[in-house]
Amino acid sequence: MTHVRVPAQLEAYIDVLGIDLGIEFLLKFGGSYVHLSENPQGRSEVAALIGPEKTTALARRIRSGSFRVHTGKPFIARHFRAKGWTTNAIARHLHVSDVTVRNWLKPPDDRQLSLL
Repeated sequence: MTHVRVPAQLEAYIDVLGIDLGIEFLLKFGGSYVHLSENPQGRSEVAALIGPEKTTALARRIRSGSFRVHTGKPFIARHFRAKGWTTNAIARHLHVSDVTVRNWLKPPDDRQLSLL
């Protein structure tokens, strides 16, 4: 499998949870608010998915409290492509159009001039 670069805003999730659980976390909570605690309680949806130990580790890495989770869909699309998924399969899984997936998977335009 080809390595896909993890964007900076998603590094903490992937570092703490690993790639597979990190993606599952982003798919479940991305775009919504979550509450992370260093002492998760039994009613925590986050702890139910990733376990209390990883919830504590994530709270220590990111911060305790409530915040909106990034969706991470462009990264997830690139990861699924590296695993051999088709554009249509990615689009269905991420609930976006095939056009959106193709745009996410396009290589960067090297003709863009640097501003610096």
